[in-house]
Amino acid sequence: MPLRKLLYTGLVCMLSYLAHAQSTGALRGRIVSEEGDQLMGVTVMLAGTSKGINTDESGNFQLDNLSPGTHTLTASFVGYQTQQKTVTVKSGETLRHNFRLVSSTQQLETVSVIGRSEAKEVCRQAFNVTAIDATKLHNSTLDLSHALDRVSGVRVRESGGVGSNFNFSLNGFTGRQVKFFIDGIPMDNFGSSFQLNNIPINLAERVEVYKGVVPIWLGSDALGGAVNIVTGNRQRNYLDASYSYGSFNTHRTAVNAGVTTKSGFTVQLNAFQNYSNNNYWVTVDVADINTGEYFRNQRVRRFHDTYRNETIVATVGVVGKRFADKLLFGITLGQNRAEIQTGARMVSVFGDWYRRGNIVMPSVRYQKDNLLIKGLNVRLTGNFNLGQEQNVDTVYRRYNWFQQYKQYPGKGSERERSLYKFRNNNGLVTANVSYQISEKQALSINNVFNTFNRTGSDELNPTSANYEQPRVNTKNVLGIGYKYDYSERWNTSLFIKHFSQNNKYGITYNPSGTYGDVAYMTQKNGFNQLGYGIATSFFLQKNLQLKASFEKSYRLPETDELYGDLLNLEGNINLKPETSRNYNLGFSYLTNLAKVHRFSFAGNVLYRDAQGFIRPRLNNNQTKQVMDNLADVTNLGFDGEIRYSYRQFLTVGTNLTYQNLRNNTRYEDGYTTESPLFRDRIPNMPFLFGNADASLFLRNVGGQGNTLSVGYNLLYVHAYYLYWPSLGQDKLDIPEQLAHDVNLVYALAGGKYNIGFECKNVLDSKLYDNFSLQKPSRGFYVKLRYFVGK
Repeated sequence: MPLRKLLYTGLVCMLSYLAHAQSTGALRGRIVSEEGDQLMGVTVMLAGTSKGINTDESGNFQLDNLSPGTHTLTASFVGYQTQQKTVTVKSGETLRHNFRLVSSTQQLETVSVIGRSEAKEVCRQAFNVTAIDATKLHNSTLDLSHALDRVSGVRVRESGGVGSNFNFSLNGFTGRQVKFFIDGIPMDNFGSSFQLNNIPINLAERVEVYKGVVPIWLGSDALGGAVNIVTGNRQRNYLDASYSYGSFNTHRTAVNAGVTTKSGFTVQLNAFQNYSNNNYWVTVDVADINTGEYFRNQRVRRFHDTYRNETIVATVGVVGKRFADKLLFGITLGQNRAEIQTGARMVSVFGDWYRRGNIVMPSVRYQKDNLLIKGLNVRLTGNFNLGQEQNVDTVYRRYNWFQQYKQYPGKGSERERSLYKFRNNNGLVTANVSYQISEKQALSINNVFNTFNRTGSDELNPTSANYEQPRVNTKNVLGIGYKYDYSERWNTSLFIKHFSQNNKYGITYNPSGTYGDVAYMTQKNGFNQLGYGIATSFFLQKNLQLKASFEKSYRLPETDELYGDLLNLEGNINLKPETSRNYNLGFSYLTNLAKVHRFSFAGNVLYRDAQGFIRPRLNNNQTKQVMDNLADVTNLGFDGEIRYSYRQFLTVGTNLTYQNLRNNTRYEDGYTTESPLFRDRIPNMPFLFGNADASLFLRNVGGQGNTLSVGYNLLYVHAYYLYWPSLGQDKLDIPEQLAHDVNLVYALAGGKYNIGFECKNVLDSKLYDNFSLQKPSRGFYVKLRYFVGK
């Protein structure tokens, strides 16, 4: 009897499986290039769903268990134009549809930001996301930070020229409230040699800017949004080499190359170099260092601000194997040296102090779709930064902007005598697991674990107990997400996150009460909390999309904020995590008139209610910045963008951002009366700014396949307060700013050879950021670029 039951059960299961197989269909095919080369790693998706697969080493793909009916099939691959086909699936049948993808390299000559990415799967997300097609900027001399500065809602605020410190603002959230990723991997531990404003734009294929709510697969503790740099990892042979030279003795070089064999063995190399004297003109007040005579509004050059860095990212591994879609081992090597010209304000001038650092970071990446069971996708990454940083401040002098200095006897320095060399010992492990429950439902789990342990010594003071004190930090963010694709018109994502942080540090105290008696004790603190959110998208029409999202999220203090960066940021171990309730509502609309006039409109309204808001202020002697908590800050704002294009001849666009950040702290700690700063606008934060651009394309100039493009960019920033407005110090306002840039690019042989000319800050306007630190004056640049790929 048991055997009969077992056979009966097996027969029922088999019949059920066969019935199910007969009620569904399948789709298979092959994808090749224009030249007939098989393309491995092409993404094939059913539009409006999460169902998809990558082509194998022979360019083949197969999608099983498809419900009968009409479907839209999309094939997308970096460097090629996305194609779509409408297919009709019948029960029990296997259809075959092949693709021949057309190269998009001939579209690389424009240097304007077109706005929304052509990659429709990015923009169809429920999240408020803007994607930059970075390939259209590869002929410019921009780095990644300046490319992002043209996106609505974004302000990149620098303390100087090439390689300077910068503060990234996204819809009112600044600094570490916005997280940065490379191919989904957090950049938290990359060090000073690998930062957003020294990475050339040629490294990226696409840059995704998530405003507010961030998808669960990016992980980490982003509070105000995230920027994901997509390098493409092109599984083909290519070479992209460029060199630029310009004002202030600025040199930039970038080489990106990759080779993938038919067997799946792949090697990729990204190398770049930046050098600049940064000796641009500034207007300052100067006191003669010997006589004390005061000179106002003097136009002088910066004289101690040279910056250089060199970085190599090498990757080797296999792709398209049974055991792994990708298994890559990498190493990132880099070094930098930055002379320090000023402190947090330009009244502090230095002439000998400098900082140097390096990055030595091994890494590993594993990716496998349909692991063990169909629909289970796994991605694992890990890296550890063994690099060092060092401050060198040993010259006992005082400088002014006339380059005069006064030498003092004995041992001293310009700020804090130091040869302190340290390692931050940063480690990072990320894991992302997703499972396609059904054609319409998907579940994902993401975990990001960070470690930090600063150790170092100073040969000028080798016995100092201060350097032996622990500065240890561990952070873990676990997220679980669920996505439901009700139809091609409507999808919704839900998620929950757990935030955890533990700090261990040493503090000084006086054990005896006697003056000068100093001892150290170790203390610990920690944080554990849950966050959650939802994002939904609905298409009212084919080209009219509405988006809405909400989240309660936390942002854990960063290690530099807790322990200082030993440069211009003072540590504050008493910092608390900040939390915010973020609301977003947006729309996008695209229309064509007479098939030659294309218009796109996008707009977003946001509201932020943040507690424990972390923002910079000047320290007590106003020479450094220090991060501090405000009890409550609100922000009601909007950003919008309009673009127009005429055939392939003209494109113009403009965007505008308004953000009303207000101090909502009614009562300061220890006070019962209302704070005079209650409902004040947050100082040193632009609240109205925008960009405009226009590009003209002239085809077949000087020969077939050649293109000449002329471009223009405008940056506008409304005047804003440096200090609290209620203090009545109107004279400290940072004035209105207008910056004009123009460019000329000549692309030959369909984009194989490229020559670009640029003039930045054409009218030589005074541009300010970060406590009125002046940015570069007018500059001229030329860039030569060679690109070949197949």
